[in-house]
Amino acid sequence: MKSTVSLRTFNFLYFALLAVFIPFLPVYLSEQGLNPAQIGFVVGSGGFITIIAQPLWGMISDRTKTIRKVLLLLLIFSTLLGYLLYDSSSYTLLITYAMLLYFFLMPIDPLTESLNFRVGEAAGVSYGSIRTYGALGYAVMSLAAGYIMTGYGAHSLAYLFVFIGVLGFVISLIMPDAPVAGKPVTLASLKTFLGNRETLLFLVLVFISSVPARMNDTFLGVYIRELGGNAELVGQAWFLAAGSEIIVFALSFWWLRKGQELMIISIAGAFYFLRFFISAWVTDPHLLVLLQALQIVTFPIFYSAAIQYLYRIAPVEWRATSQTVLALLFFGVSGIISSYAGGALYEAYGGKFLFLTISVMSFTGMLFGLVLNRIYRTRQRSEE
Repeated sequence: MKSTVSLRTFNFLYFALLAVFIPFLPVYLSEQGLNPAQIGFVVGSGGFITIIAQPLWGMISDRTKTIRKVLLLLLIFSTLLGYLLYDSSSYTLLITYAMLLYFFLMPIDPLTESLNFRVGEAAGVSYGSIRTYGALGYAVMSLAAGYIMTGYGAHSLAYLFVFIGVLGFVISLIMPDAPVAGKPVTLASLKTFLGNRETLLFLVLVFISSVPARMNDTFLGVYIRELGGNAELVGQAWFLAAGSEIIVFALSFWWLRKGQELMIISIAGAFYFLRFFISAWVTDPHLLVLLQALQIVTFPIFYSAAIQYLYRIAPVEWRATSQTVLALLFFGVSGIISSYAGGALYEAYGGKFLFLTISVMSFTGMLFGLVLNRIYRTRQRSEE
């Protein structure tokens, strides 16, 4: 039980760090005078770094047979770089520190998820009972960071980042470790995995649906500011969004039905369309904040169903690979495209046009999901 307490605390603190970084980096860059195209360039380049860094640090963890010690190293560099990033105003330094922070901070996510699963399995507790604390940390810190940034200025995020990072380092010293038994992703395994037509079509669906979701994540804060809101409202928006995820993840055993994943994903796509379409026409930043409560029927439902679907169609020996590919596609590749393209669209046509565009993309993803559901549900019935 003590091992899971420290791990739950670490989840809370790490995802609190992510809450200071992911939603508030675009807002901070905007405060420093960067335009949407420049912000998109920074965040998109970070996506390239993430694609390289996550498998690299995973392989290092595999070779050294430890997760906790690798986490300690990554936390040290992340804490230092987070302070330097939020204490800088120079465009060159902002890009440099942001890229380095992507390299050290983002790989902690899959390593933490692996530790959650393995420690939870050994302790006889569910993965969700541990991971829920990560969602809680993200929600709480999203709200707190908004108030702190408004009350004490943008550079106050530097001290907040260090405070959370140091606490996370201390907790990780007493955290349990678990040897890494999984195989790292190789080109051969990736080729075999992608050779399955159903898998490939499903990954296309994930890509179509994830690009608009990531565009929203990147430019929501900037759009709230454009409508006259402040950093407090940005924090409240992310608090509503992340807080709504907690109950969905916790109750996934109840609503997530085997064999119904594609229909569930299509339903999430419909709510994504509704959420982004309404966002385009909202002129009051407070209403835009309230609209983020629709996160409860979008991301957590979409992502949980996507993971279960891949686990169901992928051979057992490729499950680890499938989850890694899903994460890299949703958070890496789509993040790159959404940041570059979203920044260019925002700069050229404004926030309203951007949200109308991503609503159309989400509607397309919903239709594609329904087509795949019809094809593979019919085939599944015939096989049964």
